[in-house]
Amino acid sequence: MPEKFLKLDEEKKSRIIHAALKEFAEKGYEQASTNQIVKQAGIGKGMLFYYFKSKEGLFHYLLNHSLDIFNEQYLSLIPEDSNDLIEKMASISKMKFKLYTEHPLEMEFLGKFFVEHGLELPETARKKYEEIYAISMKKIFGNNHIDQSLFRDDIDAEKAYRLIEWAIQGYQNDLLERFRNKTVQIEEIEPMWDEFDDYLAILKTCFYKQKG
Repeated sequence: MPEKFLKLDEEKKSRIIHAALKEFAEKGYEQASTNQIVKQAGIGKGMLFYYFKSKEGLFHYLLNHSLDIFNEQYLSLIPEDSNDLIEKMASISKMKFKLYTEHPLEMEFLGKFFVEHGLELPETARKKYEEIYAISMKKIFGNNHIDQSLFRDDIDAEKAYRLIEWAIQGYQNDLLERFRNKTVQIEEIEPMWDEFDDYLAILKTCFYKQKG
């Protein structure tokens, strides 16, 4: 861990992290410029390497930093007390959208990294990712959390799940595109969640047994 960096005041740390995330997210690891990072952060290049030793060290810090945010503000909040797949996926989608709007650079950075490198992670980040993935799969699918008896008898529940997942992800991606590079106001979001609930009701009509 870059102990010298962690001792900085929050405003300065935030400036450096923001500048570095933006540069890596836009250009990828190979093309990212430490000169541009220090310029945007308002620090000397020598100080950047004093804190992180190398460009690779900075990159690995950002990777762990972004995974920690993903874990703390998304994974840890996934509900485990619902057996209704559609409701659970809807809740997850709302949390993920909130995460992307509150931490767009971290999520863009992670997305860029996985596009470029897949799962070729540094060891510490790889272990963290594997733990996050295992926990998320357990929370969503493990311990018989999903009640397949809710699905109609005449459809394949597994295929229905995939269709539901694609539909919900598609709506989430549409929201992200609508608000890309914008400051999101809560009054803009609430009507869209009402619209989202209408779509969920249609999914339940299509795939779930009808009560009564």
